Amino acid sequence: MGEPRTPVRHRDAAGVLLLAGLVLGPLLGGCGDPETSPREAYCAVVGTEQGRIAEVTGTGSPTALLDVLPSFERLEAAAPEDLVDEWSVVVTRVRALRDALAAAEVDAGDYDPADPPASVTPAQQDAISGAARALATPDVAAALDAVQQQARDVCKTPLGLPGAG
Repeated sequence: MGEPRTPVRHRDAAGVLLLAGLVLGPLLGGCGDPETSPREAYCAVVGTEQGRIAEVTGTGSPTALLDVLPSFERLEAAAPEDLVDEWSVVVTRVRALRDALAAAEVDAGDYDPADPPASVTPAQQDAISGAARALATPDVAAALDAVQQQARDVCKTPLGLPGAG
């Protein structure tokens, strides 16, 4: 009578499952080296970014946080679930300052709030000052402390963040 259909169904089902795994795996977070945990992946990013962060923040420059924003964004993207909120606070506040300065078309290193350029409107001055004040708050300090502590304890790599214990 012909060949039984069961072996064909099993082979087809296995192919469908394999294809589904290949398509859905990356969408569900299953991509990457299965031996690398999210913490290990985050620690790898910490190791990559640590030198730049320590170098820039070690200068004491008032624009240091703006200068390391790209590093912070990479760390935020790689952050394990328990650090997502902390990185979000830091990155959101630094971006707000960057955006306020950009809207006023001034360079952070050249901007003096006591003597702003004539082209900066009072509203822009207020936005810049507000964004700068929002960076100097207890919640940002706590977030910086948390990500620094995590890097030190879990990744065995201090980030060298300003004011972070």
